[in-house]
Amino acid sequence: MGATGGTALYVCSVLFFLTDVSSEFIHIPTLVHHGIEGKPLLLSVETHFLLDDVEIQGTWSHTRPSGTRATLVTFTKESTIIDMMYRNHLLFKGPNVSMLIQKLNPDDEGNYTLDLNIEFHNKTGLVIKERRTVQVTVDVPVSSPVIKKNPLNAVIEDKANVTLSCSVERGTRVVFQWLRDNIALGHSDRYHFSKDNSTLFISPVRKEDKGTYRCVSSNPVSPGQYSKAVELNVYYGPYNLEVNSGQGLRTGEVFTINPGELVFFECQADSNPPNSYVWISKSRNSTQVITEGPRLEVRSYRLAQAEEYLCRAFNNVTQKQDEAQFTLVVASLGPGKEKHIQDDSPVSPLAAITVCSLFIIGCMLLFFLRRTCHPKRVLMSIYNRPLSEQKRPHRSGHEDATEDFGIYEFVSIPGKMESAQASCRSLARLESVQDMHTTIYDVIRHVPETPSHSLLK
Repeated sequence: MGATGGTALYVCSVLFFLTDVSSEFIHIPTLVHHGIEGKPLLLSVETHFLLDDVEIQGTWSHTRPSGTRATLVTFTKESTIIDMMYRNHLLFKGPNVSMLIQKLNPDDEGNYTLDLNIEFHNKTGLVIKERRTVQVTVDVPVSSPVIKKNPLNAVIEDKANVTLSCSVERGTRVVFQWLRDNIALGHSDRYHFSKDNSTLFISPVRKEDKGTYRCVSSNPVSPGQYSKAVELNVYYGPYNLEVNSGQGLRTGEVFTINPGELVFFECQADSNPPNSYVWISKSRNSTQVITEGPRLEVRSYRLAQAEEYLCRAFNNVTQKQDEAQFTLVVASLGPGKEKHIQDDSPVSPLAAITVCSLFIIGCMLLFFLRRTCHPKRVLMSIYNRPLSEQKRPHRSGHEDATEDFGIYEFVSIPGKMESAQASCRSLARLESVQDMHTTIYDVIRHVPETPSHSLLK
């Protein structure tokens, strides 16, 4: 049974050796190390066997980037031999097979190879060979980068080129990256980078290149280091010239305003530095400069007919200009399209029309009441009615007809009409005469105790 187990272990060991699948015995957690100059670095090795059950023999060797190879340490489980040149530089304590580089320097870069032979005590003649290679780089931490700009002053678009250079005082294997307004920049038709990305060349400069530039430097042992911001000022424009107004009605390049309306126009364009503006009035074959500045004031009552205007924007630095032309027409816009007529007018047209309509309706009602009710005559009759009659209960006029008969006496103002007796039928006629001659009558009623038969005829 023991012989069978030994044979199986031997076969497995041979297979591990032939297929290089030997992680069962040793394991190196990190095969690439980025060391910092002046700092220690441990080349760690994990063993997956009991040291008391085996005999080991191995070496650590160093192969520089130039290709030269040197054996650093030779060791067994009982002894360790370190090369004299590296005795103060390396630390190796068996039976642990890990090695410590105490203080890294640039010469420590390269590949470190571990060759290990493992012989099991209870398996005579069985030797497992292991080989692992570790890559070591030695880097210097990166300092904060600094940007230099050429030229130093602002530049004019389409006429100048700009060079931005980024550098660090210390650092190895530095990688540079460029940002504009915190957005990473890449290669384009106008953006050109040096081989190590430390220089950015912009040719030619355009409006969109205006902004804040930063450089970021880094290497395997340093996080990103940001430079101070550098401002690139680009003179450009004018672009996108427009004429606008908050009043009137606009149709294309035609502005229509109400008669008597005071209108303001604004001329705007994208430019650096700001443009200078000139307003020009065009009539037939002549032009006339009206005013300067971005704002134009027009009083419509001074316009006899449609007029053409032109706003001209000029950039004194780029020596570029742009123009916008429009036509101003004075016409009634009609309901629903009227704009503000004189900002200082306190009453709107709708309110004025409403007030006039209510006034006319009121006058018509008063005239109708006067014609139908005769208020003056009603008031006079109530005022001159005897107190006893005012207190008499209301009757329809047919309860006792005898009370309606009697002798009536009319007294007029001297010089107007003479007193006369009249029947009830002539009273209406006299009332009409009273209206014509504006005569006031005092009516005195005398009712006899016994009705007279002659008045009934």
